[in-house]
Amino acid sequence: MGLNFMNRSSARGIILSFALLFSVIIISVPSYVYADSVSVTSIGLEETSILELKNDSDEEVNTLRIWLGSDYNFKSFKTEKGWTGEKNSQGVIIFTSTEPIKPGESVKFGVITDKPNPAINWKVLDKKETQIETGLSVVKELPPVVQNPKSNQNTGGSNQNTENSSESMGTESTFRIVPEKPNVGSSIRVTGDNFGVSQEFDFYIDSNKIGSFVTDEEGHFMTTMKIPSDQKADRVDFKIKDKNGEEKKLSLRIGEVDNRIPESQDIPLTIKGIPNVVHRGDLLEIFGTGTPGKGITITINSPEGEVIRTRTAEIDSKGNWELEPLLVPLDRPFGKYSGVITDGKSNKSISWTVESDKKIIITPSTLKFEPGEIMKFNGTAIPNKTIEIVLEDPLGKEVFSDIISLDASGEVEFEYQTTQTTTEGTYTLIATQDKDKEFTYAGLGQLPTIPVNLEFDKLNYKASETAYITISGKASEILSLLIIDPSDKTKGDVVSIQLQPDGRGSHSIDLKGFASGVYTAVASKGTSQSTEIFTVGLVVGSGDIDINTTKIEYSPGDSILVLGDTGSNVLLTLTLFDPDGNEIKVKETYSNKNGKISESSFRIPSDAKPGTWTIKATSGSNFDNAEMQVHATSIEGMVVLVEDGPDYAAAGKSKIIKVFGGQQTVTMEIFAPDGERIDELSFGASGQGEINQPWIIPKDTEPGTYTIKVSDAFNSAESTFEIE
Repeated sequence: MGLNFMNRSSARGIILSFALLFSVIIISVPSYVYADSVSVTSIGLEETSILELKNDSDEEVNTLRIWLGSDYNFKSFKTEKGWTGEKNSQGVIIFTSTEPIKPGESVKFGVITDKPNPAINWKVLDKKETQIETGLSVVKELPPVVQNPKSNQNTGGSNQNTENSSESMGTESTFRIVPEKPNVGSSIRVTGDNFGVSQEFDFYIDSNKIGSFVTDEEGHFMTTMKIPSDQKADRVDFKIKDKNGEEKKLSLRIGEVDNRIPESQDIPLTIKGIPNVVHRGDLLEIFGTGTPGKGITITINSPEGEVIRTRTAEIDSKGNWELEPLLVPLDRPFGKYSGVITDGKSNKSISWTVESDKKIIITPSTLKFEPGEIMKFNGTAIPNKTIEIVLEDPLGKEVFSDIISLDASGEVEFEYQTTQTTTEGTYTLIATQDKDKEFTYAGLGQLPTIPVNLEFDKLNYKASETAYITISGKASEILSLLIIDPSDKTKGDVVSIQLQPDGRGSHSIDLKGFASGVYTAVASKGTSQSTEIFTVGLVVGSGDIDINTTKIEYSPGDSILVLGDTGSNVLLTLTLFDPDGNEIKVKETYSNKNGKISESSFRIPSDAKPGTWTIKATSGSNFDNAEMQVHATSIEGMVVLVEDGPDYAAAGKSKIIKVFGGQQTVTMEIFAPDGERIDELSFGASGQGEINQPWIIPKDTEPGTYTIKVSDAFNSAESTFEIE
């Protein structure tokens, strides 16, 4: 099995090739010395080491744990495909896989340490976490690589069994594929240099040999190969192998069958994605068509006629082109803008107007954030009012929300701390103030794409009414809409809806014949979809109301789950009030066919006033109140809360650490039940003094009550939390 490991330096790159090509002396001290066992050997150059786990036992290996002595630390690691790795707070790297290493198989791992030649402790376990074997592997450093000018070969000191004992390939041997994005069934050109002179090599796609070739007198070759028509469209390894089994490989993705449009065929030059009216903060996905093989250039002019932006794009083989997403700046002057798109042969003029009729305008500081960075948003909304902020991940799951009180400036600032394991994709920030709602998009690890969203004009309808839906998505795309009835069956046929050039569309549903109950509308395009609830024939004032919150004491930033009972299919209004009787949030909701109430969209604001807060439920003349106590917003100027976080497939369970009232850099220390400090973190507080930080629970952490202590240069606070 090969290791696809990114080079950190030329020396570190050499070791990765050496690990596969050299036979070296390895010092390995297993704890159980007998034949047919599991061994972990290691080879190193400078701070880089390659470990190879060989399973010669009768057991299947699912986990490898490695750790160093007190004088060494791991800096980074790399796994083979199918394996995941995690470094816990004790410095142990845990490699796991759902596909075990069976008897007779092996796997390689790469690690970088802060010092060369470490002694690496190891332990292997089966799928039940039962220890199979443990030991110590002392890395043996390779001798330096010396260039032999006479033979033009690399040698390693006195060891003449070099990387190229057969003179077939070495570290400088390279090859490439043309084109770099081949398709199933297509022909490719393969060319390479610095291979053995006048030697025969075989060419593979993964384990499938598809041809052979011979190098010339200078170790160069150029040949043509054909990708089989039954090859699966996926990422594969293109391999060149010599007769001794040594190989060079290149990983590329093979695309679907290329339904190429001949470049000689003219396709009209078009542009989509720019509506007639554009607002500050809008995200634009601009695309169109043109003649394959050409490039397009778009020039944008200000209302004064000055060129303010120029963008280019390539037209693909199917006649389509697309620009990277554009964000209309918050300071973009109002007025009429114009542009010209050209492919060098044809020109097309476009125009639009930048207007201001949005009450909420919020944008990300950049369209693309990297994992581990803080996602920052800012903008403006109606002054002297509260605004609810909800951030959803690419799967539509709420990862954070808050209610923010705005001052006379109306300025809005919001931050969300990501980690290396945070899900990548398009994040949606939903800002709601009174009846106004706006969506803002940002990408994590990639540029954002506009997802599908739909909204009804109200929650509940009479059976004689018509429901009106507003849909948004990518400009001019066609969406599918279906309705699911209260018995979870499809109601009517799937409807196709084409969005307008501004990415918006509408649809109406005649509700005649709809039975009373709760319905779900699903709008989808490919793998992107959005769902929304609407109700038909729900009544008010039917039966007594009894509501409760799941807790009686809350802290700033806490979410509130409201549960209750009333009559079946009843329409209710829930209202959150602060201690002064101010209305913080109103939500229209309903009970299901069993009369159960469940609403989780409420949250205590991060700047909440301490005291008795109230949620009032009303339906006609019936009502009920639920009271809760909200603690002070600060403990010596600061408060820390720990909530359950999401489960990550690769890393495991997590907690969300929330700090309010922090200033500048905040240090967090986590202590085990016995008082041992197991982790220390440090993060900068936002402009509002807040931190919202996921913490991955180490997999070997014992259940119990843990303590977190936080401090900055001015204040400190602590809290306890449970790990089950």
